[in-house]
Amino acid sequence: MSTGFATFTEEHEAFRRTVRQFVERELKPHATAWEEAEAFPRALFGRAAELGLFGLKYEEKYGGTNAGFFFEAVAIEELSKCGSGGVAAGLVGQATIATGPIHLFGTDVQKQKFLTRAIKGEWVGAFGVTEAGAGSDVAGLRTHARREGDGWVLNGSKTYITNGVRADYVIVAAKTDPTRGHKGLSMFLVEKGTPGFIVSKQLKKVGWRASDTAELTFEDCRLPADALLGDEGNGFAQIMGNFQWERLSLALGAIGSAEEILEVAIAFTKGREAFGQSIAKFQVTKHKLADMATELEAARQLTYHALRLHAAGEWALGQTAMAKKYATEMCCKLADMSLQLHGGAGYMMEYDIQRHWRDARLGPIGGGTSEIMNEIIAKQLGL
Repeated sequence: MSTGFATFTEEHEAFRRTVRQFVERELKPHATAWEEAEAFPRALFGRAAELGLFGLKYEEKYGGTNAGFFFEAVAIEELSKCGSGGVAAGLVGQATIATGPIHLFGTDVQKQKFLTRAIKGEWVGAFGVTEAGAGSDVAGLRTHARREGDGWVLNGSKTYITNGVRADYVIVAAKTDPTRGHKGLSMFLVEKGTPGFIVSKQLKKVGWRASDTAELTFEDCRLPADALLGDEGNGFAQIMGNFQWERLSLALGAIGSAEEILEVAIAFTKGREAFGQSIAKFQVTKHKLADMATELEAARQLTYHALRLHAAGEWALGQTAMAKKYATEMCCKLADMSLQLHGGAGYMMEYDIQRHWRDARLGPIGGGTSEIMNEIIAKQLGL
């Protein structure tokens, strides 16, 4: 179905076809095997980098193409159709949360060292904010860093960190002045191999199984002065700034996944017969599919509206929260409806819909829960 939407030009659509070919040929055929292995090959980062997927909104001097947010939006949508939420999360996370803060707040030296290598796929990055007792409540973080000599000593832990096991570096949020609340937060670049930086364990998940999700520990982890990302005490603003694109990315990913889910539902119902005809011919089935298509289109338009505002440089806090909440919840709804249309087959591991169903459920949780999105929206209403 055509969206009838002018957000993307023919140049964007040509790029979409390139990414789609990559997904169809190199990702989707292996999705089941990678999910069962609970890992995908590190070489995929290099392959995605060859296609320029990690540098779409970054300057050419760091290895990017400076193509812009709309091109990255296309990449996110198409990667999310690869059949594995975990593979999509790993690759999209590299392009967004693992590199965005360095681009926005890093020095030229930091960008040359970290951003350039990440864009090339040589280094894998991760973003470490969430802790066991603090997620969206960033001011409640307990990980802390104190000055010592001309550097810092970092202590604490992080959890639910995408790409955390294989990461060559992690952007870590820590308190540098506990007396100042959210104004006492700072961000640090912590390299793999730094003494005291420990990957505690790889976490097992309901969905996104092909992505590595880690629990990280920092025990008297000594960092040089230039490990500080941006200004000391500006960590909260950095996190909030990065959340905008992360949340839009989750909404865009939900759109891509939901498109795949709808296609799976249509194909299955056309091929499944009952009472002498395809079940797609029954009115109840057609109406369910029509409802799914309508929900998807509504989420798409809301998300694209927030995307246009963001790309224009507007601080579209409310619209982004709305898009993230609505799109991710829509994807869960469509996955559940599609599974129901599969009947008993939907509950069998041999059918891909069960994986879509499991993967979709993280959407309303990750990057700020739907409840947190409601709080943000309510504040925009003056409540």
